[in-house]
Amino acid sequence: MRPALFRSSLILCLALALGACGFHLRGAVELPYQSLYIALPQNSVLGADLRRLIRANQPQLLVEDPKTAGAVFRQLSSNRERIIAAMNTQGRAREYQLRLRYAFRIEDAKGAPLGPVNEILLAREVTYDDNQVLSKDQEENFLWQDMERDLAQQILRRLAVVQPLPGKTETD
Repeated sequence: MRPALFRSSLILCLALALGACGFHLRGAVELPYQSLYIALPQNSVLGADLRRLIRANQPQLLVEDPKTAGAVFRQLSSNRERIIAAMNTQGRAREYQLRLRYAFRIEDAKGAPLGPVNEILLAREVTYDDNQVLSKDQEENFLWQDMERDLAQQILRRLAVVQPLPGKTETD
């Protein structure tokens, strides 16, 4: 009887401590637009992820024509970098840093910016071994995919809090 009571007490204490620290699961992200057009190709991984995330919470928000949209998501730049982070004693790369730098902005249907340019920088570390080239290439590809998914979620959170430029509204 005592181990079960101890286990129950421990679970209760952990639940109370977790609740007291302010932790809560991320809820659904509500975007402050009447309608939104994603100006990314249909076959782009990022575009598909963004559309899927938005449709999960606000299916009526996305439109297929930028002229009818109150806001347009526009990619300004997307750069991938692979930088040597550490070298071994023979002068060969032992660790790389993968960087994904992405810039975007929200515009109205006429192309005027509704908010400031947003830039997101994601970085991941990956070790490298000349004896495991194939597996390390696969690991790097998985990290790039993970960064793309993370980027879509970060963009969505930024879209939810982006403040219009002074004097600009979605209906201007």
